[in-house]
Amino acid sequence: MKLPKTRNTYCPTCKKHTEHRVLQAKRKTPNTAHPMSYGGKLRAKLRGRMGSGNLGRYSKPPVSKWSMAGRKTSKKVDLRFECSKCKKQHIAGKSWRAKKVEFKQ
Repeated sequence: MKLPKTRNTYCPTCKKHTEHRVLQAKRKTPNTAHPMSYGGKLRAKLRGRMGSGNLGRYSKPPVSKWSMAGRKTSKKVDLRFECSKCKKQHIAGKSWRAKKVEFKQ
C-alpha cells in the first residue's frame, strides 16, 4: 500500500490543521520476554524444581498436531503523525491491514 509522506491533518496540541509527517511505528528494541514474569516458562520450570504443587498447564507435553486455522496473512498498520510546527506525534485513529506499507513523495 502506497501512502503520502506528508498529510494535512488536525494536531491536538496546536488545536488546528497543520502539515504532518506520516511515520510507521517501529518495534521497540528490547523485544525480549521477561523470564521471571507470572506466565514465564523459566518461572514455571523453577516452580516445578521446588516440588510444590502441580505444574498446571506445563504438566503435559505440547500437542503439535493442531494447527491454527484461519491464520492472518497481514499485520495492522500502525501510523504516527508528527506535526511540522510543534514536532509532537499522535497516532492515527483507525488502523487497517496491509502486507506492505510504502511512503511515496
